[in-house]
Amino acid sequence: MEHQQLVETTSNYPSSSSSSSSMKSNDVKSFKFPLTIWEMMGASGVVFGFAVGFIGVYLSLPDSDYSFLKLPRTLEDLRLLRDDLEQYTSDYTIQVLLAYCTVYIFMQTFMIPGSVFMSLLAGSLFGVLKGVAIVVFAATAGASSCYFLSNLIGRPLILSLCPEKLVFFQNQVAKRESRLLNYMLFLRVTPTLPNTFINVASPIVNVPYHTFFLATSIGVVPVAYVAVRAGTTLGELRSVGDLYDIQSIGILFFVGLASVIPTLISNKTKS
Repeated sequence: MEHQQLVETTSNYPSSSSSSSSMKSNDVKSFKFPLTIWEMMGASGVVFGFAVGFIGVYLSLPDSDYSFLKLPRTLEDLRLLRDDLEQYTSDYTIQVLLAYCTVYIFMQTFMIPGSVFMSLLAGSLFGVLKGVAIVVFAATAGASSCYFLSNLIGRPLILSLCPEKLVFFQNQVAKRESRLLNYMLFLRVTPTLPNTFINVASPIVNVPYHTFFLATSIGVVPVAYVAVRAGTTLGELRSVGDLYDIQSIGILFFVGLASVIPTLISNKTKS
């Protein structure tokens, strides 16, 4: 019943196809911002919390020039950041680790692109085993933070921005309720739906948090391993596309296949 209500609700938002024509005929001034004052205050509280965290981490670091600190957008930016951070990582491991996790979780919470560069950085600074553990923790925590923030303010926003994609996701979840964990695992290791969309939409289509958490913490391991392993040889990378060699694609393919085998077997048994 809740799934059906969600489908019907999409027609009440301006971005849906049925309402776009009526929006053109109405006065633009009649459009209302989709968030209430309380929802905006809640989101502002989350931003404030991250700001306090960043300030705390910054104050815990030794006095120095940190003008080199910025989110990397290219491999060259990443190499420069790695070179500057290496001297701090050995002497201030805890502080660098806290700063890294805070930034990664912040990026995941607010859907800021660039997590692949952060995963490469983890491999370069911490090695494969520690790097994978750190990335899996930060990615799961960031996705969970996005999940709960979306549960607070996400419904009106995502219904306004992409109702059709949300309805598609809702229908797929409804059809796979008995094997939802397998489906969510499949989504995490394949490009069927963007991870940012999954984080935001999951609470809206009633994916239980424990299922979301398990699928995220397990599903990001293969992708994290591929990126972190590549980060250990950062100097040899020429583009982000070099991450996905034959071996890496094979790993992701077999993990994705393994995640849907139980569902395929179940469907065959029923038929």
